[in-house]
Amino acid sequence: MKIAILGTGGVGKAFATRLTDLGHEVCVGTRDVSKTLEKDGEAGFKHFQSLNPKVKLATFSDAAAFGEIVINVSKGANTMDVIKAASSNLKGKVLVDISNPLDFSNGMPPSLIPEYSNTNSLGEEIQKYLPDTKVVKTLNTMWNGLMINPALIGNGDHVNYICGNDTEAKKKVISLLNEFGWKKESLLDLGDINAARATEAVLPIWLRVYGAKQSGAFNFKIVS
Repeated sequence: MKIAILGTGGVGKAFATRLTDLGHEVCVGTRDVSKTLEKDGEAGFKHFQSLNPKVKLATFSDAAAFGEIVINVSKGANTMDVIKAASSNLKGKVLVDISNPLDFSNGMPPSLIPEYSNTNSLGEEIQKYLPDTKVVKTLNTMWNGLMINPALIGNGDHVNYICGNDTEAKKKVISLLNEFGWKKESLLDLGDINAARATEAVLPIWLRVYGAKQSGAFNFKIVS
């Protein structure tokens, strides 16, 4: 499958590597290809691409055109700008949104951006802006290492939430999650996209646990 990833940071690189290993064609989207490739050092995308030559790099719009499924891993504060840049090529597509509306302006730990919390969410805002796109929110409540390899802890026996308005879109996303190693019993469908209000609100407690443990290698489990 052709999969686009919107965002060139650590999460985007992790997804690109995993998806390529799984046999998918991957194109990563960025605002300015030339500037992204100018960054030197091991953290730069040029170095990453030298180690992962199958991964393509394109503008947000061109990456969205490439992908049969599009995964948004951009920073929450920038997400709507990224979505607007890609919007012309997102109509009718499944968009997996993994972003969180975090405000780092007052340092660590960040808070939630007020306009995207409580009675709204970033997932909902994306869906409002893209009424013809099938937005599915998932994987946003954990460290990126677990997103793409849940078996890293507890044999994968921990929860991943999913929500969205389109049932068939969620089925497609669940199929991709299964490829990552997510078990059926670990996936909890919370309903339509307004459930993103709840999953994005997991981040304040997640960040406090991260601070206490000094490690992102943990997740939550539903016990009933």
